[in-house]
Amino acid sequence: MTDQVVDTDASVLAAEGRFLGRTRELKDLCADIERTGLDTLAGRKAPRARVLLIAGRPGSGRTALAEELVRRVADRYTDGVLRARLSEPDGTPVAVERVARDLLAALDAPAPAGADEDDLTSALREALSARRMLLLLDDAADAAQVDALLPDSPECLVVAVSAGPLTGISDVRPCTLGGLDTKSAVELLSRHTGSVRITVDPRAAEGLVEECQAQPAALMLAGGWLAARPKAAVADLAKHLHAEGDESGTPLARVFRLAYGSLPAPAARILRLLCLAPGGLVDPHTASALAGCSVSGARTTLDDFVTLGLLHAVDSPLPEYEVPGCLHPLLKALAESHDRPAEIQLARARMLERTVRLLQSCRAITETDSPHAREKLLGMPRSLRFPSPRAAAEWLRLRRPALMAAARLAVADGELDTLARRLMSQLVRAMVAHFGTQAAAADLYGIHGLVLDVAERRGLPREKAAALLNLGDLDARTGRTAEALVRYRAALDAGRQADDPYATGRAMESVGGAHLELGDYDRAADWFGRALAQRLAREERLDAARLYGRIATAHTYAGRYGEALRGWRAAVAGYRKAGDVAAQARALSELARVQEYAGRPEECLRTCQEAVEWARRAEDVRLQAALHLRMADTLEHLGDPTAAALHRGTAERMLGEELQEIQEADTPQSAPEQDANACEIRSTSAED
Repeated sequence: MTDQVVDTDASVLAAEGRFLGRTRELKDLCADIERTGLDTLAGRKAPRARVLLIAGRPGSGRTALAEELVRRVADRYTDGVLRARLSEPDGTPVAVERVARDLLAALDAPAPAGADEDDLTSALREALSARRMLLLLDDAADAAQVDALLPDSPECLVVAVSAGPLTGISDVRPCTLGGLDTKSAVELLSRHTGSVRITVDPRAAEGLVEECQAQPAALMLAGGWLAARPKAAVADLAKHLHAEGDESGTPLARVFRLAYGSLPAPAARILRLLCLAPGGLVDPHTASALAGCSVSGARTTLDDFVTLGLLHAVDSPLPEYEVPGCLHPLLKALAESHDRPAEIQLARARMLERTVRLLQSCRAITETDSPHAREKLLGMPRSLRFPSPRAAAEWLRLRRPALMAAARLAVADGELDTLARRLMSQLVRAMVAHFGTQAAAADLYGIHGLVLDVAERRGLPREKAAALLNLGDLDARTGRTAEALVRYRAALDAGRQADDPYATGRAMESVGGAHLELGDYDRAADWFGRALAQRLAREERLDAARLYGRIATAHTYAGRYGEALRGWRAAVAGYRKAGDVAAQARALSELARVQEYAGRPEECLRTCQEAVEWARRAEDVRLQAALHLRMADTLEHLGDPTAAALHRGTAERMLGEELQEIQEADTPQSAPEQDANACEIRSTSAED
């Protein structure tokens, strides 16, 4: 299941889990699966999956019907069910790229960070081509969204949910929903109110159903209102709704106004501010921050809203709730009419600030070796602390959709850019701390893109350089080296504009690394040389030594062994002066490699022996084994198989099963391998 799955309709599934009504619609939909398609009638093989469309207004139970259909036919699709939501709670279409990436993640299929929509949808179709799967695409905004995600395999089935017909997709007959049948609608009411009140006045119950036009969302709100008032008669509610008249809006709007008007003022304020919840997903911390109340009080209120049918509880290990999509526009209208813009902005700022502090706590609990981090963690309120790193990682995983939505909304707002930058900075650090850069690459790419948007909007060249460098690194790691080079050059310009030597130095080195990866060794050496000149001017010895090594690597690839040897000797000398024993051993190992390439086996042996000694001091067993293997190969070339066998045996005793891996890895390192994460640049101040 993808993170995009949210039921935007009021569900007609009862609390007990039994589906109500829609017998005719379910029968027609099941028959439509078996119906002969137009391609088959024309004598052609169906090129794509069959599409079933369930159309209806929000609140009509369209998602519940789709889920019931999926439940009934899922066993026919042996590879499982995928779900995705194609619209945000406010109706904004979700980018196809995001949906495709989430579906690929659910399939455990590769989705390179930064890949465009065409590549991702193509990868999705490829991943589904050999599978028999069922896709539920909820709340589709238009036909283009659905069409881009359709599998090419006729063995798959797509169930799409939309407000209207999806013109443009062939051979689709919509199943259009109205209200429930009267019997099912009355039963839905009774599940909230109890059977007694319905039994004693069945005509009043039918009258209430008529006032609600048998719409499931309106009926659930009406049932919640009656359940909270055991002494209220069903007829009283029906009369009240009838008195308002049709001109006062839809049945859902009329029942909602009644439910909202009966809430205490604090609860009413919390409810209308829930329209600000990112992605329509709410937890007690979000509600607490929006309303400025305690976390425990917020949770109690949210549970009350679930009982009243105003929220849906999400099946999650964490207390999490969903704002029904059909109620979102009503809540937004209430917030705009009851709260001043400044109050809404303050509520949004409190929510983002709370999210930043939770992310700080989430990251700090992983820094067990840092007294400063422990002290900072203990200084936080107990409600913001996590009991263990595992609990923090689980919170981050489960809240990821809401956190990413919060970052997107904060950037789109445009008035809270400082908070947005802090949020994205902490989100990056928390994801890297718990998941690692590689596992979180796709999310990090999106976050850095948002940072770039803010930096360009606010004219912040340093942050712009940071975002471009981070995006370039992710491009480079996924093989888009040419795109990475463009990013690095833009980052260099931004770094120079900000007069930031760190950013410019890293950008120059990254430009060199991109040229090295593209096979332009002369330009690579030139750019590494520019970065080296800056490091030497700033007396940054370790960085200078590393750059000597990168220059030597470029010369080695170009076959200029004399210049490569000079570069590695300079790197060895630099590491020796800086006191970095492990780096000195690795540089000596690379020097020996180049000596071997240059046809100097005796020098290679002497350098290897020196490198083994430094590797022993650094306690780098893998490097020692690799050096013994190199000496064995060199001795064989010199005609001394006995000594070669001794060194090879030493390497085998050191590592055993890892020997083959070392032999395969004993090649010159490329730029990304040598310098992964060598120069991190933060997009906001370190005090966050």
